[in-house]
Amino acid sequence: LGVNKTVDENEFIDASRLVYDGVREIRRAVLLNRGEEDVDSDTEWEEETDISEIGSVRPQVESRTESLIDEYPDISGITNAREAMKKLPDEEKAKIAQQVEVFRVEKRAFDREVSKWDDQGNDVIVLAKHMCMIMMEMTDFTRGRGPLKTTMDVINAAKKISEAGTKLDKLARAIADQCPESTTKKDLLAYLQRIALYCHQLNITSKVKADVQNVSGELIVSGLDSATSLIQAAKNLMNAVVLTVKASYVASTKYRKTEEQTKLAPLVVWRMKAPEKKPLVRREAPEDVKAKVRKGAGVKQTSPLKMLSDFEGLQDSD
Repeated sequence: LGVNKTVDENEFIDASRLVYDGVREIRRAVLLNRGEEDVDSDTEWEEETDISEIGSVRPQVESRTESLIDEYPDISGITNAREAMKKLPDEEKAKIAQQVEVFRVEKRAFDREVSKWDDQGNDVIVLAKHMCMIMMEMTDFTRGRGPLKTTMDVINAAKKISEAGTKLDKLARAIADQCPESTTKKDLLAYLQRIALYCHQLNITSKVKADVQNVSGELIVSGLDSATSLIQAAKNLMNAVVLTVKASYVASTKYRKTEEQTKLAPLVVWRMKAPEKKPLVRREAPEDVKAKVRKGAGVKQTSPLKMLSDFEGLQDSD
């Protein structure tokens, strides 16, 4: 842009909208051309308005086993645990879908509580979001979707949740230490015990893989119990994380600090996330802005004397 040139705001917004629409169309074309095994999660196919802020852009778990490993060398047609989950009977898939729906209800509660906080300077929120991301990938795995392919991938994901849970436990206990004896402090410590318990459950359930048998040339896959146990543990863990976030906020901000504590830097900074900026007025369409305004036909005013003379003329004619 030139120094002396002014920018037409409406034209700039129109250009930005065209770029956005173009990128969105390219994204849709890429997704349509991908195979089902390449899709990271079924949430990629949902509309943007239905994707939570936490789950919309999810980095994949760092450590993954090689996709070439054959977990079922004696079975043809299935090479890893994710493929085995895809071949579960329809009845078991329906039961898993019911458990996943219960998990999604818990996740929506998680989104409402966690997404309102800015994660800058708040490791409680950072760790909670990280744990939620991995739990979503694990529930995707139970439906034969997502980036986790092998049983070792699921085990490593559970280990990462445990590591994040340990960090959250350490930070939350430091917050509890600065909180005076109260119901909030007791609740916070109780929620941390739940997190440790459910992380342990996830570690156990992640090691159980689907059983695949070849009976008379027909594959029989069974893995309902392990899948539902995994989803249930993830749901319980997510609930415990939400309660921990709430209790940490109350313990950090709602109690009077001692003189020594006021001199210390805060462990976490609780700051509400700024809402997305939206225009206060609706922008006019470019064709409306540039359209010529035509002068409308004005109402002709009749003088009072003319009206009186017309009235008198009517009386004389009578």
